[in-house]
Amino acid sequence: MILPVLDEAEAMPHVLAAMPPGFVPLVVDNGSRDGSASVASRHGARVVREPRCGFGAACFAGLQAARSDVVCFMDCDGSLDPGQLPLVAGPVICGEADLCVGARNPEPGAWPWHARAGNRVLALELRRRFGFGLTDLGPMRSAGREALLALDLRDRGVGWPLEMVIKAGVAGWSVAEVGVSYRVRAGGRSKVSGSARGTLRTLRDMAALIA
Repeated sequence: MILPVLDEAEAMPHVLAAMPPGFVPLVVDNGSRDGSASVASRHGARVVREPRCGFGAACFAGLQAARSDVVCFMDCDGSLDPGQLPLVAGPVICGEADLCVGARNPEPGAWPWHARAGNRVLALELRRRFGFGLTDLGPMRSAGREALLALDLRDRGVGWPLEMVIKAGVAGWSVAEVGVSYRVRAGGRSKVSGSARGTLRTLRDMAALIA
């Protein structure tokens, strides 16, 4: 269970306490200044430090350090429920899919309209290109570790989740989607999609990746 982290000390105790049996948390600290790494260690998580800035850099470091055959990724800001990880991992563990993505069902105020609209545009473009029935490029997902390494993902920023799905499509992977709850994150708005400007910047980078 790979948890990329940047200043999530407030949410982390709850997230780690809610981890279901069989899911071992691997926290990748991406330069936190609020003691997130120490909090993770005190709550029993294995901690890896990734000094290179970027969401993709943290995810890739976790992928390299993971020891399980199937890996899961999840934000550690309290917006997602760790108890639903078995729903996302199940299709991959059972061999029903190569990649499974958790589609967010947001509570009021959890997902800004601009971020939701941008995400929808990207999902529709992936459906057009690869036939995936995705409605969301959700941050909770699962796949086989060795298969992910073989995709040779290169993006070390916010384009990591999109590159994963694009390369999965090129490689002919089967991709599944399950619904997961999405709550208001702890500690304020998202670092990526918390503002319209941030969403536009992310869409620009992801559109370049698709191209």
